[in-house]
Amino acid sequence: MGLKFCKYSALGNDYIVIDPLICQANLNAENIKRICDRNYGVGSDGILYGPEFMDGRISLRIFNPDGSEAEKSGNGIRIFACYLKEHGYVEGSEFDIITKGGIVHIFILDSENSRIKVDMGTVSFLSSDIPVRGAEREVIRERMAVNRKEMWCTCLTIGNPHCVVEMPGISKETAKELGPLLENNGLFPDRINVQFMEVIDRNNIRIEIWERGAGYTLASGSSSCAAASAAFKLGLVDRCIKVYMTGGVIEVEISENGHILMTGSVDAVFEGELSSRFEKSLL
Repeated sequence: MGLKFCKYSALGNDYIVIDPLICQANLNAENIKRICDRNYGVGSDGILYGPEFMDGRISLRIFNPDGSEAEKSGNGIRIFACYLKEHGYVEGSEFDIITKGGIVHIFILDSENSRIKVDMGTVSFLSSDIPVRGAEREVIRERMAVNRKEMWCTCLTIGNPHCVVEMPGISKETAKELGPLLENNGLFPDRINVQFMEVIDRNNIRIEIWERGAGYTLASGSSSCAAASAAFKLGLVDRCIKVYMTGGVIEVEISENGHILMTGSVDAVFEGELSSRFEKSLL
């Protein structure tokens, strides 16, 4: 049997699901890079490997296209929740998934499993939690100079690290220029996801995204949550925010208890199987 997979998209952020209960995969860094490659492989923004079970609970591993492992992915979690529901691993409309970045609670909102809400947990702006080098502090609107450009950055973790840059007139070109410089800045020992944010009004923001280990991305669930949380912390928005991205819109609600609720869509794309020749070429 060849390596079977399912491909899904969440607002243009696409992931491959590989189910270890169907096919075991040797997901070392080089194999992940080859499978995710858009010219020589299947093509995706990452691989979701699961379900695996921990004390009877479902867990998920998330891999970036550069071969590194991610702690959490909002879009990936919604996709995986859809996969679990469609393949009979869960019953009912609410369940939990364990990620490296913490436990998330899932709400399936429609009968087609295409609209899903996720309780992503709480955020921290503390430098030691993110992490960000330097004195212990909340990293709020700190000045950074990158590529001769001055910018104001707010950093946080929602199970994975984010740097939110306030910037009017954001663009794909700016994200591609400055994103990799911020991702790999020495201030961030584990690298960092970057969002360039423009506030539209009290309930709407727009972002361009540079993801750690993936590069420029059309949409991101955790990035939407991070940008909305930063804007709320800065007093720029209210608790219910629509986050506009190139790939579409995600709704974020910041609850009174500090939990971040993210709602967005998922689309199944196709099921496939790697050719025997391609599979033999993997390490």
